[in-house]
Amino acid sequence: MEWIIKSFSDLSTQELYALLKARVDVFVVEQECPYPELDNYDQQAMHYFLKVNNEIAANVRILPAGSKFEDVSIGRVLVTEKFRGNGYAKQLMKRSIEFAAAEWNAPKIQIQGQEYLKKFYRELGFKQVSASYLEDGIPHIDMNWEGN
Repeated sequence: MEWIIKSFSDLSTQELYALLKARVDVFVVEQECPYPELDNYDQQAMHYFLKVNNEIAANVRILPAGSKFEDVSIGRVLVTEKFRGNGYAKQLMKRSIEFAAAEWNAPKIQIQGQEYLKKFYRELGFKQVSASYLEDGIPHIDMNWEGN
């Protein structure tokens, strides 16, 4: 088991391919949601991921303040199907919050979470700040974490 955080330019071509494949497998194929996965934010992001036996098990994208949103944001949160049920999502989110707070001095972190995951994000200290809305046909809510 290996936790890795890298900027876009530090990712190997093999790592980039594996991360993008995991995202497409989960968000486009599994969730049956055709949308433009490659959105030109990866280049600005820190990519935090977990490899188990050299396979991508979990991944998030951490975007700096002023890129996609005014505040630091965490998105593209996933655990691949094979590795679900091991608590990796919670571990990865905690690590991502710690990174953003420590390395970028982020007093606030924004997410656009799928509504069914509201309890999960609440347990990590996020508070809902919007009504439910559809994004790519899936109910989402905006949530903020403010330095607990």
